[in-house]
Amino acid sequence: MPATTRTTLRRGLVAAAALPLLIGALASCGYGSEAKTDEKKVAAEGEKLSADTVRLGYFPNLTHATALVGDQEGILQKELGGTKLVPTTFNAGPSEIEALNADSIDIGFIGPSPAINGYVKTQGSNLRIIGGAASGGVKLVVNPDKIKTLDDVKGKRIATPQLGNTQDVAFLNWISEKGWKVDAQSGKGDVSVVRTDNKVTPNAFLSGAIDGAWVPEPTASKLVSDGAKVLLDESDLWPDKKFVITNIIVSQKFLSAHPDVVEAFLRGAAKTNEWINANPDKAKASANAKLKDLSGKALGAKVIDAAWPSIRFTSDPLAATLQAQADHAVKAGLLEKPELGGIYDLKPLNKVLKAAGQPEVSDAGLGAK
Repeated sequence: MPATTRTTLRRGLVAAAALPLLIGALASCGYGSEAKTDEKKVAAEGEKLSADTVRLGYFPNLTHATALVGDQEGILQKELGGTKLVPTTFNAGPSEIEALNADSIDIGFIGPSPAINGYVKTQGSNLRIIGGAASGGVKLVVNPDKIKTLDDVKGKRIATPQLGNTQDVAFLNWISEKGWKVDAQSGKGDVSVVRTDNKVTPNAFLSGAIDGAWVPEPTASKLVSDGAKVLLDESDLWPDKKFVITNIIVSQKFLSAHPDVVEAFLRGAAKTNEWINANPDKAKASANAKLKDLSGKALGAKVIDAAWPSIRFTSDPLAATLQAQADHAVKAGLLEKPELGGIYDLKPLNKVLKAAGQPEVSDAGLGAK
């Protein structure tokens, strides 16, 4: 990438994924600062591809259910044949990006903000987005005694997971669209934006320290189970109610050296999404079983039953919405305008989709040349 197009993130922009993103950081899901390696051994059968192993990173979040279910049901391993899948779970976007850059993982599921962050920090020299996994699963939930309409949000204390993370950027953009003013760095203004770790957000809500939260699932549904009300589903703000919440990324080194492994993995991810959509109840139970395997505790039925329907599982990375999310961060003053050309390489995914008789997906003009 030419020097004139290099961009930097201003102080304060941090990426979470997920979500952590990007999905909720409930203590019951094992959220914290360290990665956790899945010790479960899955026997690889069939012909080994060009790599002995593929090291996968993902979050123990519902928006990463493609990874949870694909691993739990063995769909990913089946497509990889004799190439062993070695999963590792992460609890923060930056740590997964660091692992990718350090050659500790090869492929990962991650939210849009850390994907953008990881791309611009290396001037496009490593990360590529090779597919999508999920859309939606983010809600504004509030104390119904204090907030009854969207206009009532003005003057209230609303939590987001982290300064500059995907939900924080979305909430700041929504505030701006309402015509209200908030200083992005401090969170002070017509609305008090309170950056709160998702694992403590429920307690902050119960104590009255916050009046609501713009958060991903299952944190949103956990708050609802504690008495909050869904005031807005972020999907309602997007065309066709779709926006990317989880991408699949790969290191360029691994993509160049092992295109057959990448293609097999994407075939497994696409088949997993197809199975999830065809078997929603079984998929929900499978994802929860994997969460229990990873953390020792499954989500309660009341929480997961409310959270699951708001997430759409799709191989389409919804590239146009990634650009929009980057634009929202620029508008909020959290990001200098990035050059995202080349962040996508969807050729392997489109090859997989074409072979399966499915329509190809677009990179919105941001594909590798």
